[in-house]
Amino acid sequence: MDNLELNDPVEIEAFLSKVSLSGPGFNSDCLLMDVYDAGLDYPDFLKAEGSDPAACYDGTSPAWAKYHVRQGKRVFMIYGGSGGKRRSHYSETP
Repeated sequence: MDNLELNDPVEIEAFLSKVSLSGPGFNSDCLLMDVYDAGLDYPDFLKAEGSDPAACYDGTSPAWAKYHVRQGKRVFMIYGGSGGKRRSHYSETP
């Protein structure tokens, strides 16, 4: 998978709505809903990288393994893929 970087909130929301994650660890039917649940209601930066056969984008596997989503000082990250246990992390910088 080629690395992807987006800065348009509308494109980011459209992208995240098509990502689903399965396998060990953190799972999601729609990554956008998890981003909203983390408190990022208008994300302004997304970086996706790596390859994960247990991840799907628009129903096609593989998709990206790592997701870094930011809104201002809030950051929501997903790490994992390629047989590893996927995990999520949320932080807010002061």
